[in-house]
Amino acid sequence: MAKENILTQENFDVLLLWLDKNREAAGQKYEKIRERLVRVFVGRGCFEAEDLADETITRVANILPRLIDNYKGEQAYYFYGVADKVHLEWLRKEKKKRNLELPDDEPEEDPELEAEYDCLEKCLEKLPAPLRELIVEYYRKEKRAKIEYRRKLAEKLSITMGALQIKTCRIRAGLLKCVRECVAIGQERKV
Repeated sequence: MAKENILTQENFDVLLLWLDKNREAAGQKYEKIRERLVRVFVGRGCFEAEDLADETITRVANILPRLIDNYKGEQAYYFYGVADKVHLEWLRKEKKKRNLELPDDEPEEDPELEAEYDCLEKCLEKLPAPLRELIVEYYRKEKRAKIEYRRKLAEKLSITMGALQIKTCRIRAGLLKCVRECVAIGQERKV
């Protein structure tokens, strides 16, 4: 995001108190709101859904001391409003990244990209077979065919599209972490 927000323990405590005076109930409300935010971001095609949900919560918690006395209504709605802004910022950032990554006429062999692909293959092999097959199938088609294919995949697994998106988001997040670690290890060996 545009600026790095940090959630302090004090702001988090105020947030929980705002959600409910009973800390246990507040924790449950917090988890429900966070889960819903992740689903919203996944539904919008954000591959960083969990990070964006955390960013949204952090922003709400940081502004809450100024907001708490005047806000009326369901707290979750405020989170969703902030999530819209976070999503728009993410879209702008992704568009800017894509514009910077315009392909050349003749692509050159990129050793770093090759290393990432090698690491991705290694990380895929580490996954249990059902998860590996699911994530590969999830990305099999393109454009309109992709949507219909994913719908059929969800039906085959007897889960909703949202559940499928969340499941693949988690698999993808694990793969991303694995690939980054693998690439870092590969770079350390070169040094």
